[in-house]
Amino acid sequence: MNKRMNLLMFSGEYDKAMAALILANTARDIDVEVTMFFSFWGLFLVRDPDKMTLEDKSIYEKLMDVITPKGPEQLPLSRMNFSGLGKLMLEEMIEDQGAPKLIHFLKGARKKNIKFYACKLSVDIMGFKPEELLPEVEIIDAAAYLKDALESDMQLFI
Repeated sequence: MNKRMNLLMFSGEYDKAMAALILANTARDIDVEVTMFFSFWGLFLVRDPDKMTLEDKSIYEKLMDVITPKGPEQLPLSRMNFSGLGKLMLEEMIEDQGAPKLIHFLKGARKKNIKFYACKLSVDIMGFKPEELLPEVEIIDAAAYLKDALESDMQLFI
């Protein structure tokens, strides 16, 4: 097909991340090349909770690690989260429909070789270490992202 899609993932919310990954996986299924660029709150989607560390971090970076989602399973809803109750309800509704959860779409994207990029400046500001991210994630700067986006047939901002 020779089509390319670029998603800029700025949101760190469960439902928005799920929508982005559904689109990314579906695009790959129809032979569209997909890149995802994660910046600021979107980085929580590609943070590996098993590899988090507080070592060699400033007090602000440590505080950020403690109070933010540890990975994709802990992302809140964008609306009606109600201290996590809304998310539990949504997950129950997803299960009732026999639909995949966010983590399954993320695993699918990784298996389908969707390219994952992290914004270098966001990684630095948020205090992430490269080893705390999923192994598929490559850290690039904004110029590299823009070059990729400009060569894509479709750009989405979520």
